[in-house]
Amino acid sequence: MTATDRSIALVNAAAQAAADRLAHDIIAYDVSDVLSITDAFLLASAPNDRQVKSIVDEIEERLNKELGAKPVRREGDREARWVLLDYVDIVVHVQHSEERVFYALERLWKDCPELPLPEDAVKTRGKAAEHARLSGADGSGPDGLPGDATDGELR
Repeated sequence: MTATDRSIALVNAAAQAAADRLAHDIIAYDVSDVLSITDAFLLASAPNDRQVKSIVDEIEERLNKELGAKPVRREGDREARWVLLDYVDIVVHVQHSEERVFYALERLWKDCPELPLPEDAVKTRGKAAEHARLSGADGSGPDGLPGDATDGELR
């Protein structure tokens, strides 16, 4: 069994909405062969709680407006570290970048086929690592060297 046309339409609209709100590392898996409860998982992440909320809100609005779809369940709103939107046909996971690394959902679903996504969504791959490098969250400065004052500026 493969994901239905409806599921693929939902995934594509959600992926584009997430990309429009600058989500990182958007990826979708067809889980229909291994799960009977849904056809696809869409994963996206953001570097802060506010952006996670913004991405979730945009996905909900876009799917409702374009496809008349509303989630049957929404979990994780309060903390905005990992928000799950259950549309029955698809489940959307929007995670804070730290949760994304810690829980590594891609590792769980790596044997499932990846679904094609809009070009804007595909371009988000690797953005979390790039953001961490530019912000110094990986221990390096903006130029990739150790520390954060390597460009000669006083901070």
